[in-house]
Amino acid sequence: MTTTFADLTTMRVGGPIGRLYVPETTREAVDLLQQVTAAGDPLLVMGGGSNLVVGDVGWDGTVIKMASSEFDIDGELLTSAAGVEWDRLVAAAVDAGLAGLEALSGIPGLVGGTPVQNVGAFGTVTSDVLHSLSVYDRQTGQVERWTPDRCGFGSHRQSVFKHSDRWVVLEVTYRLRSGGQSRPIEYAELAGRLGVEIGGTASPADVREAVLALRRGRAMVLDPDDHDTWSVGSFFINPVLSEVPDSARDCPRYPDVKGIKLPAAWLIERAGFPRGYGTQWGDGTVALSSRHTLAVTNRGGATTSEIMKFAAHIRAGVEARFGVRLNPECDLVNCSF
Repeated sequence: MTTTFADLTTMRVGGPIGRLYVPETTREAVDLLQQVTAAGDPLLVMGGGSNLVVGDVGWDGTVIKMASSEFDIDGELLTSAAGVEWDRLVAAAVDAGLAGLEALSGIPGLVGGTPVQNVGAFGTVTSDVLHSLSVYDRQTGQVERWTPDRCGFGSHRQSVFKHSDRWVVLEVTYRLRSGGQSRPIEYAELAGRLGVEIGGTASPADVREAVLALRRGRAMVLDPDDHDTWSVGSFFINPVLSEVPDSARDCPRYPDVKGIKLPAAWLIERAGFPRGYGTQWGDGTVALSSRHTLAVTNRGGATTSEIMKFAAHIRAGVEARFGVRLNPECDLVNCSF
């Protein structure tokens, strides 16, 4: 039976895979990368499929799905292979009494994806705790050890990995903290749930449970029985503008190294697309989450083409209302809108 991307992604759409390999160790992954690159085969490297949407035609090439499971704790350094499930690693850090990752609990995907997106939530981003990483350079055929300054972090959710397939993340090391207290809580909703002042701390275990509860309330923890979680999380990235149009003057705004960041969820909702919008649009297979306007969801039986048409509909409405064009935060392969 042919494996499809619908089988391997959280959006549950996408066509067939030409050749699929699932390396269970970093060494095996490097060997495969060298072989496929040398052969000149089209290659797609994926992790947990939580940030990936592939067209209905699929990918007529080689897919390497990282599945390595090794990680090691050495004092306050936590080193993990790229294929480790992210939330499993967060749980292990918390169980070991280490602070730094707890606010990133419940995020789907694998470790290797965290520096690609500079994954963040509730006031913490990967670059805050990143110590170093190991990458495979497909151009030189070498494995290199990088420090965070080479990763191109800065503007919202950007990195050198984001729009290039030259480098493949193999291993990530995080510098955490012992001592029994979390990083300072800077996110108001999380601080309120924990009953601490903004800037205060709590035990990493308490922060983890609070974050998981907040994410479940937004359908941002994967649940196969809940179609609100059949998504890639935030489908649209928060736009960063050099100047905010007058039509969006009431929109909240946040500083960014490249300009002014606007919350896409605010723009979407106020352009006339509330939570749950879409059941009355098309044939009802695609809709915004009933709990989170940034999530485009598969309500069951959706195709990638339907996802793209719906995303284009949302983007056109926001652009017509505010003059701001939204772009995808997820990776689109053999599809566009």
